[in-house]
Amino acid sequence: MDIDSLLQPLDPPAPRATPPRPRQPWHWRLGQWLSAYLPLLLMALLALGTWWLVQNTPRPEMPHELAAPRHEPDYTMQGFTLQRFGADGRLRVSVQGAQMRHYPDTDTLEIDGVTIRALSPDGSVTHATARRALTNGDASEVQLLGGAQVVRTGSSDGLRVEFESEFLHAFLNAERLRSHLPVRLRQGTSELRIGAIDYDNLTRSAKFGAPVRARLDQPRR
Repeated sequence: MDIDSLLQPLDPPAPRATPPRPRQPWHWRLGQWLSAYLPLLLMALLALGTWWLVQNTPRPEMPHELAAPRHEPDYTMQGFTLQRFGADGRLRVSVQGAQMRHYPDTDTLEIDGVTIRALSPDGSVTHATARRALTNGDASEVQLLGGAQVVRTGSSDGLRVEFESEFLHAFLNAERLRSHLPVRLRQGTSELRIGAIDYDNLTRSAKFGAPVRARLDQPRR
């Protein structure tokens, strides 16, 4: 063997054949896929749930101006009688009418063909009639409209005083009567025709508006 043949490079050894990797079962591969992508799926589901909550959360209503209540009756009554009693159980006011309408916006009653009978603590009786009336809830303040008449009779002296006008505003608890329209006032055989009136029965005083015309008869002895 010569030296040149010893100096020749040796051929590399032939690579060994790699045996094929065995195919893993499908459930094992699915587990590997889920372990790799599960965090990403959870983040996507969380984002989707947040979006759904935002879309379905009730939004606060924008403040809006409340509509003024309409002046319309919420109930009516036909052929009625209302009575109000005092703390002592005695009858104070009785109201009768052909028709009544209650307006909730003002808490007032509108009555057609009204008749009112009020009793004072001293026993005096006030009787009022009109074609129409407007009253508050307890009938302590009454506006009589159209052919209004108020008759008051004293308990002790039986003195009868009559007021007639197209408008009379009666304050039953305060025992006052007002009108800005002409009034005819009669007491016994005396009669007054006045342009306006403000009458206070408790103080026995009255203010008359012009013009004033009177017919005064001397009371019999």
